[in-house]
Amino acid sequence: MESLPVPSVQSMVAADGGAHVPPRYIRPRDEAVATDGETEIPVIDFQRLQLGHDEEMARLDKACQDWGFFQLINHSVPEDVVDGMKANARGFFELPAETKKQFAQERGQLDGYGQLFVVSEDQKLDWADILFLNTLPVQNRNFRFWPNQLAKFRSALDKYSAAVKSIVDFLLVTVANNLGVDPEVIANKCGTDGIQAVRMNYYPPCVQADKVIGFSPHSDSDLLTLVLQVNEVDGLQIKRNETWFPVRPLEGAFIVNVGDILQIFTNGRYKSAEHRAVVDMKKERLSIAAFHSPSVHAVIGPLKEMVAHEHEAVYRSIGHDEFMKLFFSSKLEGKSFLDRMKKL
Repeated sequence: MESLPVPSVQSMVAADGGAHVPPRYIRPRDEAVATDGETEIPVIDFQRLQLGHDEEMARLDKACQDWGFFQLINHSVPEDVVDGMKANARGFFELPAETKKQFAQERGQLDGYGQLFVVSEDQKLDWADILFLNTLPVQNRNFRFWPNQLAKFRSALDKYSAAVKSIVDFLLVTVANNLGVDPEVIANKCGTDGIQAVRMNYYPPCVQADKVIGFSPHSDSDLLTLVLQVNEVDGLQIKRNETWFPVRPLEGAFIVNVGDILQIFTNGRYKSAEHRAVVDMKKERLSIAAFHSPSVHAVIGPLKEMVAHEHEAVYRSIGHDEFMKLFFSSKLEGKSFLDRMKKL
């Protein structure tokens, strides 16, 4: 089923700060939310990983098993690259509504401005606008959707894309070593045409913030996602033991999460985490997520090295292209998509 682009939330409802919420956006939240300080997601020091510290590698392994999320500090992405990406993401959402509409998603396509995972005309919508762009491999870039009104947008995204890709490549090598798998096994799944996509998120303020959701509960479909907080407004929450835990991003850190494909590759040893975004009553929130996946030609299924000593594989194997079509044609409903990938 195709994803159906919908009108921009910002142009429809953000102008009055959400004083009036259209029925299609109303989704009361009644789940338990942890209080500040109750627990914190793990923090991983990238420099210590690079130096091969056993304790840091063990911390990463435990974070991927127990949380599926961690904050990455002391990474190698230059500050000017991060700042340039933040400025251009902010600049795009500050463009006039009519200008942004020039980059609206087209039916059946992911690239562009709008929303994702809209599979019916009557489903509830997220209180957010997004700009979704395929960035790697380079031949996947559709510059029709890269705003030319911002003079430095293309160069900023190009630099950012390369910088975060190098971070993920190193993390995947460390992950493979922790799993006792030859790093080339995962590297070969990605090849020279591993997929990267960047999604810029704008969450308008809403006076009735408790009645809307910025981004529906879900787990990511990829290997690893790197999230960059653009402004000071928090909103990301992780579900753990049936409770939602607010994430408080550390200054200069990336928030990294395990995706469904890595859970499948590891036959469930590493676990993707269900997460969502909530909105603020008075302030807008912006973030940038960079998704990293294997080549479109890869087979998505448990690595044979991970099931060598198991009774059987938990998940079935399918082509990556088919996997992605299934994921993006599905309504976001927690981790229900992973359940569909389990062997019958």
